[in-house]
Amino acid sequence: MFFHRKPGGPVDWLIVGLGNPGSQYENTRHNAGRMALDRLAVRAGVRVDRKAHRGLCATAAVSGKRCLLLKPETYMNDSGLSVGEAARYYKLPAERVLVLFDDISLDVGRLRLRRKGSDGGHNGIKSIDAFLGEDFPRVKIGVGAKPHPDYDLAKWVLSRFRDEEKADLDRALEAACDAVEAIVAGRMDEAMNRFN
Repeated sequence: MFFHRKPGGPVDWLIVGLGNPGSQYENTRHNAGRMALDRLAVRAGVRVDRKAHRGLCATAAVSGKRCLLLKPETYMNDSGLSVGEAARYYKLPAERVLVLFDDISLDVGRLRLRRKGSDGGHNGIKSIDAFLGEDFPRVKIGVGAKPHPDYDLAKWVLSRFRDEEKADLDRALEAACDAVEAIVAGRMDEAMNRFN
């Protein structure tokens, strides 16, 4: 079930999948948030392909709430330009902006949910913080740590998942969608207990 109201009607939540646009970045670790949002869109029966708010978006029903699904097209480091614009347009407080993104401190397949928090060195989150502050809920999707401490971080997050990681990634993307549905339904504590 999804809505056919014209774009621009009120929404209850903004759900954001962080990553970089362009085929060269598809299925890279840094795009785990976008991958999870795409999975959520399939569940909701919508295509995230309408251009607005410096990104691609779609309106969908998630847990009975009207949500805007957003994939910023600004490149990761400027995600806040897109997210801030959409949040202002729909007059949403930070608490109603749910962000899905990659986390190198978690193993592939692991999730961590937070009501709010610091950017943890993640440039996309740092950019959103500049527009919204730190009070937005988030779903961190584990993409694995660098192979060794001297490994270039940019090279690591822009690398693709290995074949042996894909089953764990697939489970994590499904779990991230479950977590989003629980959070939007007002069951954050339950979701944190289940997924953290």
